Amino acid sequence: MYFAALLARTEDGWEASDTELDDVETLSDLADLAREASPDEDTVLVLIEQEDAWFGVVRVDGEEDPRIYVSDAAAAVRSAYGELLLTDELLGREPGADDGPDLDALDLDGTEDGESEDDEDEDEAVAAADAVPHSPVGDSEILDDLGIGEKELRALDADDALSSIAEALGASEVLETVR
Repeated sequence: MYFAALLARTEDGWEASDTELDDVETLSDLADLAREASPDEDTVLVLIEQEDAWFGVVRVDGEEDPRIYVSDAAAAVRSAYGELLLTDELLGREPGADDGPDLDALDLDGTEDGESEDDEDEDEAVAAADAVPHSPVGDSEILDDLGIGEKELRALDADDALSSIAEALGASEVLETVR
């Protein structure tokens, strides 16, 4: 299970709306969705949490590039929504670099005896998770000017992080209405 919400800062305070990410395929799509939530180009935060394993914050300020913070990259990489946030740049990789296996070294004749394709998919997911750190990645100062410093952000537990962020922003009531 995941939960995603948009928090848009307005003249009257924060406005929250829940959002479905099923139609969002890229980070650009997510940034566009956030921009639509604030026609005045105010700050919009996309808050995502998945099964109390990780959380992510995407900040969009007008037409600027989105800023991203993910609490646990290894947990997030196992999720389609986490993969959306974990760009090559965020993970410190060369854009478009192929970190996958050497295709010339693979046995492409099929699966090994007794090994199903599902096992291979699971092995690939585990390998992908091992390739990213079991730690936060991204802009840990993403909420500094909103009252949540790097130290506080990194100290948040995934199970109550979004509530803690909303509380610090003075938006806990509006976030709870969309939960």
